[in-house]
This record gives sequence, C-alpha cells and structure tokens, in this order.
Amino acid sequence: MQEEFNALMKNNTWCLVPKPAGANIISGKWIYRHKLNPDGSLARYKARWVVHGFNQEHGIDYDETFSPVIKPATIRVVLSIASSKEWPIHQLDVKNAFLHGNLSETVYCVQPSGFVDPSKPSHVCKLNKSLYGLKQAPRTWFLRFTSYIQVLGFQASKADTSLFILHSNNHIAYLLLYVDDIILTANTPQFLHYAIQCLCREFSMTDLGPLQHFLGVHVTSTSTGLFLNQAQYALELLQRAGMDNCNPVSTPIDTKAKLSAIDGPLLDKPSEYRSIAGALQYLTLTRPDISHAVQQACLFMHALREPHLALLKRILRYVRDTLQHGLQLSRSAANDLVAYSDADWAGCPDTRRSTSSGFCIFFGGNLVSWSSKRQPTVSRSSAEAEYRAVANEVSEASWIRQLLHELHCPPSKSAIVFCDNVSAQYMTTNPVQHQRTKHIEIDLHFVRDKVALGEVKVLHVPSTSQYADIFTKGLPSVLFREFRDSLHIRDRPG
Repeated sequence: MQEEFNALMKNNTWCLVPKPAGANIISGKWIYRHKLNPDGSLARYKARWVVHGFNQEHGIDYDETFSPVIKPATIRVVLSIASSKEWPIHQLDVKNAFLHGNLSETVYCVQPSGFVDPSKPSHVCKLNKSLYGLKQAPRTWFLRFTSYIQVLGFQASKADTSLFILHSNNHIAYLLLYVDDIILTANTPQFLHYAIQCLCREFSMTDLGPLQHFLGVHVTSTSTGLFLNQAQYALELLQRAGMDNCNPVSTPIDTKAKLSAIDGPLLDKPSEYRSIAGALQYLTLTRPDISHAVQQACLFMHALREPHLALLKRILRYVRDTLQHGLQLSRSAANDLVAYSDADWAGCPDTRRSTSSGFCIFFGGNLVSWSSKRQPTVSRSSAEAEYRAVANEVSEASWIRQLLHELHCPPSKSAIVFCDNVSAQYMTTNPVQHQRTKHIEIDLHFVRDKVALGEVKVLHVPSTSQYADIFTKGLPSVLFREFRDSLHIRDRPG
C-alpha cells in the first residue's frame, strides 16, 4: 500500500482541496491482488487504490470513454510477420499506466483510507491525473501514450487503432497496445532496444524480454516459428469447474442436431454455467477447434437447461484431453490470403437461422482469423445462407488486406475464398438478381465489387476439403481431427 501511495504522490495525481458544495465526491477502496508468474506461482503482492467509477455522472465528471484493446487477429498477423522475418519480439509492461493520463474533467474523490492527511482530514482529492476505476481512465492513458509515440515516428493504424507502425528509412517497427501491456517488434535488435529506451524514459515500464507470456497466452519460440497456447489458463478453468480429473472425449461437440432453448429442465445455479462459458470464450484465442461448441453453449444464457450443461461439460472434457494443444504460427515467405467459408442452413431448431460467419482465414499458411456465429436473419435457401457467410468472410478478408498494406506487407495476389456451394459462388460474379436474392442486394453488391476489383476470388471447394465445417457443425472424430490439423492446431512441442 505504501509503495502504491508513494507512486500516486510522485505522479502528482491529486491535490487536496476543501470539499466543494454540491460536488460529486467519488469513493474508493484498496484492491489487493496476487501477481502470478506464467507457471502460476506467486510473483508478488500488489495493492492498488481504485475509485468507484460507477458513481460518476455522465456530462459532469466524465464524457467520452475508450479502451485501447488490440484485436486478436491483429496480434496473430503481426506475430506471423515477425516470426517469418525472424525479427526480435519483446514484451513491455507499463507500471501504473492509468496514472499517466491527464484529466480534462474536474473529478473529486475521497482520500485513500489509511493515508488521510491528519492536518486536512475533511479535504478531498481534486484529481490531476486519472485513477484506476475512472470511466475515462483508459481513454486518457491512450491519448497520453499516443501523443508521445507519434513523436517517435510511429503512426496509428487505421485498421486497428491500438496498432502503431513505424516505417522510416531502413527501420520498421510494430507496437501492439492492450491497455498497459505492449508487444514491440522491429527489423533489427538495435532499433528495438532504441525504441524500448525511448519508451522507458517517458513512462515507468519494465522490459520483460523476449515475448513469452501475453494476456494469458504462452508463446514458445521454436525452430519453425511460434507456438501459442493457454494450457495454464485451461487448467485453472478445469480446476474451477471441478473437472481437472474428468474423462476425456475426442470432440467438443457431437454430430446430433443442435440444442434447443426449450428442451430439458432449467438449471438451479445458472451463474456457474455463465462463468465457465464466458471463460471458454477467452480460450478460443488459441483454440479455434472449440469455437463452434462454445458458440452453441453461449446461445442459451437467458434460460439454461440440463442439455446445455451437458454440452459445457463435454467441451471441458475435450479441453482436458487436449490441454497442451495450441496454435502454430510457422515461418513462411508467402503473404497471400486464403479463406474458407461455410454455413449450416436453418441449423437452429428454434429460430431456423443458419450458422453463418463460419469461416477461417490463413495468411501465408498461418491461421489468423476465424468466426462461428449465428445469422441475424432467416435465410430462404442454402445458397443464401452460404452467400451471407461468404459476404462476412470477404468483409474480414478486406480488413486484413488493409491491415497488411499498412504493415507494408501487401498480399501478392487476390484473396482466395473457398465455398462449397456452387450457387453462392455464381452469385458473386453473376450480375443477374434472381427471385430469391433480391432482398440481399447490399451483400451482393459488396462482394461483387470486391471480385470485380480483383481483390477477391471466390472458388468452389469440395465438402471433403471444406475446413470451415469445423466452425458450423459437429463432425465425426476422424474428420474433426483431420480438419483440426489443417487449422494448425498442434500439441505443445517437446
């Protein structure tokens, strides 16, 4: 506590003033945490003074809010490029990041308990800098960081505002910002260390060395590239659910019909289910093989029933069997985009909506983006369902193309989108609108424009090679393992 309070005082976080009449005074409390090492062992104890931002009033003591969170696909694209070019990758941790933000609003809070000034016990703190818990704290920190990083020559990406790119003369560097965690890579070790020194002079931060553990993801450097997995996170999740010694299964979901929202008795304790299901969503950062099963488990949060719990337990049993599995990013000189798109027409037994956005996108042979979602509307035919899935994938591929151009690694050719529906493929190039496609005019024009510009080619692929099937339906164990291997999901290298 004393260390944290000293940091607050050194940073000139507030000044004590008499309590203004009618002012909104925010309360706060001390939060105690155990900071853990990547292997789960105790690193140190940490105390932090956090204010109750839920007591703030919009338009009075806060206005705009924003949190600097890098997109997972951006992380995988940058790591794939850095690994392929054998660039050094370091991780930085900013100490008390939110305390660096300068407040433009007038905010008052109580003095920290245990550190009340004895000569001014009735005074309150008028904040000069942001504090943890304030609604605008992430935004003020981001603005402060952005203003300095641009002085060094970095430019914010238009595709992802938490990505900063420096390209000057013979120097190239990428900086990824996730709140107060930073990944920094550059084309030479000398320039990397120069950038780190510049950042450390301006902000209080720690160079954690070569990237090994970021946001709960363990990164292992191998002779062929980088291996990403969340084994420790998955193990803690299994222990929390009481299933760390459960019997394994070979697939996360069976091949039977989709679950219904009305079958089976309601659960007595739905909060435990919601907690585990939410944690599984984070596990999909490196485990695309469970994306479809987790998506199905999260469809029924409003009214959870016994069959839904059975699915959740099956996912955990599969995770226990594949605890050390993760995503392999291999070194490759290729920089083309290849995507697979699929949809399960009218797969939902309650709403008859299709599982759309079932897609996966490879950059240079590495899986960088995937999705498994239910369509927001009912499709009138399988061709329409497949076409909507293609449109969603083309949208994501177009965004990745823009990102790659900003990273100065433009694709060498058009993005290839594989679809196993011939009618949907024809709709991407045929200018004629049929009776069943008049109501999806916007998607039609969007995809056709991208195809006409040469940015995208939509080709047919047989169902036996449609890897996106793993994101739309349950598969037999043999086919599931085959498609899982095609997504570069591997066991942890020894």
